[in-house]
Amino acid sequence: MLESSLQQLGAALRAKKISSVELTQLYLDRMARLNPRLNAYITLNPEISLAQAKAADARLAAGTAEPLTGIPVAQKDIFCAKDWLTTCGSKMLHNFVSPYDAHIISQFNNAGAVNLGKTNMDEFAMGSSNETSHYGPVKNPWDTQRVPGGSSGGTASAVAARLCAAATGTDTGGSIRQPAALCGISGLKPTYGVCSRYGMIAFASSLDQAGPMGRSAEDLALMMNVMAGFDERDSTSLQRDNEDYTRDLNKPLTGLRIGLPKEFFAEGMGSDVAKAIEAAIAEYKKLGATIVDISLPNSKLSVPVYYVLAPAEASSNLSRFDGVRYGYRAPEYGDLADMYEKSRAQGFGAEVKRRIMIGTYVLSHGYYDAYYIKAQKIRRLIAQDFVEAYKHCDVIMGPTSPSTAFKLGEKGDDPVQMYLSDIYTIAVNLAGLPGMSIPCGFGDNNMPVGLQIIGNYFDEARMLNVAHQYQLATDWHSRAPQGL
Repeated sequence: MLESSLQQLGAALRAKKISSVELTQLYLDRMARLNPRLNAYITLNPEISLAQAKAADARLAAGTAEPLTGIPVAQKDIFCAKDWLTTCGSKMLHNFVSPYDAHIISQFNNAGAVNLGKTNMDEFAMGSSNETSHYGPVKNPWDTQRVPGGSSGGTASAVAARLCAAATGTDTGGSIRQPAALCGISGLKPTYGVCSRYGMIAFASSLDQAGPMGRSAEDLALMMNVMAGFDERDSTSLQRDNEDYTRDLNKPLTGLRIGLPKEFFAEGMGSDVAKAIEAAIAEYKKLGATIVDISLPNSKLSVPVYYVLAPAEASSNLSRFDGVRYGYRAPEYGDLADMYEKSRAQGFGAEVKRRIMIGTYVLSHGYYDAYYIKAQKIRRLIAQDFVEAYKHCDVIMGPTSPSTAFKLGEKGDDPVQMYLSDIYTIAVNLAGLPGMSIPCGFGDNNMPVGLQIIGNYFDEARMLNVAHQYQLATDWHSRAPQGL
């Protein structure tokens, strides 16, 4: 059962080959054995999980089940879930039990899915390696001496290690796609506004987007059918007709135009990554696609632009964590100002403090025009580059990450090198486009390599089709870590 797709699990549940309670217990037992080694989950609550599974079995017996009813999924600990500890990987929220459900959580509850637990993450989603979590680093199941990527590293590790059937993540600058690549799974960041951000603890509001992480494009399509949709409680949620994201999975790729940006294939990419990406492009040619050379001239500016805009938004969003209403409060303080200062100093980790300080600086009087406004102008130029590119191609492809998973602690003392881990993914968030990563081979040290697929706005169904056809022709997505 652990190697089954979501569709296969749903069919087995409906055919009474296994109950949701039995399937959930299977995962809980595996989590109890492996999570101490991988640290993929922060919070488990078997009592709630099994109660949801029992309710799902009742729906299955009554014939009112939906495709994901009874299937155990994990939720990134950035989503508020009623009666669940919701920490965002931070000491600041170490004792926060959410009184309500995020929209994404409600969607899965309504679909009858089982919440297996809350997955570990970089603190407030700030990180590219899942080493900034207050609860300790997550380990990559392919090599526990290496990082799983971040910030959705707990989710990626859990999916790769078969500690859940599928899971949710969030992507602000690559936080779904980069860990998906480093852990050898599939992950999709939808168009900005397709999935509600209500109840998703904010890092950078104009960039954050929820998305699915699973073993295959087919699994992602089934999850998108649950996750996507308008939510009036989120002012950035887009009011659109509901889509069936599985509708185009089986279309042939004949005539597909794949754009290859010259900027993605310049210096900086590891030779082992380049080899795997080139082999994947060759496979797409066999499937009937044609290659178009394109340019994204402003993409080289995406990292500096991102690290002005994202910290600016973070400094505003994280001002609510002050020790007054909820979360961590310093045990000793003199007056109100001292309480603010000590609570934030003790509650936030080093990376979060670094970004708050940067963000406050670029928004301050005298620097706002020089940094923040200029970054917003360049952001528009980056988006326009993509608009121009899509006049010549249907999807854009390239590497997800410049390297395979690096060792734990390897980049901890060099923030700039850590930030460059997201060099290929950040532009997608700045433009609000959909992007995904799928496994396409292995590099040095037998570590997974991810192929990034970038689509035009609201083109998720086509991207899933492009990924699914590749996965029908290859087996990279079905490889699993050994020796766990």
